Amino acid sequence: MATIEEKIKRINELYHKSKTAEGLTEEEKAEQQALRKEFIANVRANVRSTMNNVSVEREDGTIENLGDKYGDLTH
Repeated sequence: MATIEEKIKRINELYHKSKTAEGLTEEEKAEQQALRKEFIANVRANVRSTMNNVSVEREDGTIENLGDKYGDLTH
């Protein structure tokens, strides 16, 4: 299984190839689309995870965990 860095590198390779006169084959277009979807899903999961662990300190000194307040945002 490729690392996220390897997948990003491949996304970039396919992007640059798509801008050349040669263009992408249908298989490469499908690969590019799948890699992009996977990358976006990974970013969303990371943002949700981060937001579930954010706490805000109110003016009165109380601390409110946004993950507790708004529920588990992993779905």
